[in-house]
Amino acid sequence: MAASAETLNCEQRKIMEDEWTIVLPRRSNQKRKFPKIKCAKQQELQTHWAPTDLETSPEKELQLMQKMQISIEKLEKSPFFRAFLDQIHTPEASECFRKITQPEHKLKMVIYGIGSIESFESPRLQLSLAILMKRKLNWIGDMEVFDPIISLTESKVLEELGCRVLSVNEQGKRQAVNPILFFMPHCEAELYENLLKTNWRYNMLNQIVLLGNSFEKYEQHRSVFQNSALDDSRKHLLAVRSFTKEFEIRTVSDDYFRAFHGSSWHFFSVDSNANLQLTC
Repeated sequence: MAASAETLNCEQRKIMEDEWTIVLPRRSNQKRKFPKIKCAKQQELQTHWAPTDLETSPEKELQLMQKMQISIEKLEKSPFFRAFLDQIHTPEASECFRKITQPEHKLKMVIYGIGSIESFESPRLQLSLAILMKRKLNWIGDMEVFDPIISLTESKVLEELGCRVLSVNEQGKRQAVNPILFFMPHCEAELYENLLKTNWRYNMLNQIVLLGNSFEKYEQHRSVFQNSALDDSRKHLLAVRSFTKEFEIRTVSDDYFRAFHGSSWHFFSVDSNANLQLTC
């Protein structure tokens, strides 16, 4: 599928707006745009949300469910998924998961920015991975999903697949009062920044597992695309690198490159005496 067609997917919005992220080849008429910088005082409060596309039917829902079933089956049988599970079970990664998972409580998964699973393959593959994780890993609990472009058809299918669609646009500002796995592949850097800023305390950061864009690559690209305004809007994302252990997700084959390239597991280990003061 041509890169210019996936304009609604979180991945494509990120590619067009975020100067630091490794991007796929684009047509020559596509131009990079710096994101609009928002001050904390200007950020909107969390707002109640409902699908704007209310046209659905049993036929549309069945067709989308069949697409998802095909995607899940394809991914489950793939070398990519086998390598993904193998990486989770390596001694080093297993130890990171062990520290945050609790025998008496399953780890809630919060999925932000999934994109349109009805229109595009990449969001379907990303959601398929989240669903397979819940099926294969006994420490994954409830799944919550949000993207402002989700349609009513998508919302109904997501519920059938065992996900709860949030009715509030949290803008990534969920507090980790309990351990949470945030599933955010190819989201805008602003969402990661909102998440980290909201949880900028050692006891909250230590309760987060994040699967999303590689923070290491953000830091590497900082030296290439030097821009003080961008640095100011990514303070927490860049500052958390010194407390982060990161494991890159291997895409294994081209079939899964678009959906998962540049993604990593992130674990945060912050000492109670760590200096988390940042200049405003």
